[in-house]
Amino acid sequence: MDNIRIFIDFGSTFTKAVAFDLDKEEMAARVQVPSTVDTDISVGLQEAFDKLSETMTVDESNIKQTIACSSAAGGLRMICMGLVPEYTTEAGRLAALGAGAKIVGTYSYEISKHEAKEIAEIAPDIILLTGGTDGGNKKTICHNAGRLSEIEYGIKNIIVAGNKSACDDIEEIFEGSRKNIIYTKNVMPEFGKLDLDPVNKKIRELFINRITDAKGISKVKEMISDVSMPTPSAVLEAAKIIADGSGQERGLGELLLVDVGGATTDVYSIAKGTPAKEGVTVTGLPEPYAKRTVEGDLGLFHNLDTLSDIAVTSSRMAEAEKNDFESKIIKLREMYCIPEGNDQKQCQLLLSHLAVKTAVERHAGSTKLVVTHNGDFWVQSGKDLTQVKTVIGAGGPIAFSSDPHHVLEGAVFKPDTPNILKPKMPAFYLDQRYILFAVGLLAQTDPEKALRIIMKYLVKI
Repeated sequence: MDNIRIFIDFGSTFTKAVAFDLDKEEMAARVQVPSTVDTDISVGLQEAFDKLSETMTVDESNIKQTIACSSAAGGLRMICMGLVPEYTTEAGRLAALGAGAKIVGTYSYEISKHEAKEIAEIAPDIILLTGGTDGGNKKTICHNAGRLSEIEYGIKNIIVAGNKSACDDIEEIFEGSRKNIIYTKNVMPEFGKLDLDPVNKKIRELFINRITDAKGISKVKEMISDVSMPTPSAVLEAAKIIADGSGQERGLGELLLVDVGGATTDVYSIAKGTPAKEGVTVTGLPEPYAKRTVEGDLGLFHNLDTLSDIAVTSSRMAEAEKNDFESKIIKLREMYCIPEGNDQKQCQLLLSHLAVKTAVERHAGSTKLVVTHNGDFWVQSGKDLTQVKTVIGAGGPIAFSSDPHHVLEGAVFKPDTPNILKPKMPAFYLDQRYILFAVGLLAQTDPEKALRIIMKYLVKI
């Protein structure tokens, strides 16, 4: 009997199923069906299994071993709170994004009653409460803990990852609040030093143990082995193994991965990002080697208006051209972003290119010349990705594009904007079969097989 493993991605729009034959180290089948998030997500899951069974044998054993990830129902919605925007708040944001979260709010300094009310209305899945280095300022984090303890509805889970000296005070503040409070190590124990892995782990554990139940996936977990992580985390795991390799299997080296979806455009860089030029000073927090950013205004379905505005502004269209372009956007929206005819295909091609271009520009680092009385200095913030040699495209708008190479050209360094540190001469690869999430899930138990499988299906374009 073939050694078949099935992996599921519960998306907000589609539920995807990928089956790998682990003995042959190849994909046995891939299907997708509309997600049934608004009714019963297990209905869509069963439909996916039924569709898989049309091309392969799917028995009870296969189903019981199935592992899933999820971004359904808005994904893992988090708010990050810290002392200073550029430091502890940013450190918390980096940790949350690395765990696969969608950031729905950031707050710094002492929050007001109005902000506390706003947070309750947002009703995030998790609040990440940070602030102060170990042994440093604890007034702000305690103040904010007090504000959060007074909120009766809308907040269930709080992860505390700030000044360890404040933990005893915070425990007393939350005593009797009936909230789930989780304590972990400080995301920034010393000034300018990050420790993201412990909080990253707590976020994932909370997602597995509590958030998935709140999303109505508890019924699904009775059918399959587990819903183990948010979908972006699975993609990040895939990116890491493609870059770094595993065991005797070599990876591709430092890379950039761009995943364009209907609601967001996610960018992942697996790279040190140190300055490529001599004499450049790095400012701000140190960048994580494996970094994810998510742009919630650059989805190819939910954000057509934003992308349309970027297209009109960047191309300086005449009024007649603008009106014609906007009519194409309307038709594209009516077709749920599945273009028909050459005009619509060209329109979506432009929007996909701009989504990649804008998202990578936000993700990549930049340099600027600082003039002082001691002379002029080049300062870098963020990652220098100019030496990254691999760019991978993922997501429907890229994978099913009429010209994926043109779409990915948006990720490349441009001489007219030399201060934006995007890759200069990368090779382009495509996740044409849409299987990165499955590779990331398999990598948790069998990383070498996962790497060998994805290297068979990454298409160089």
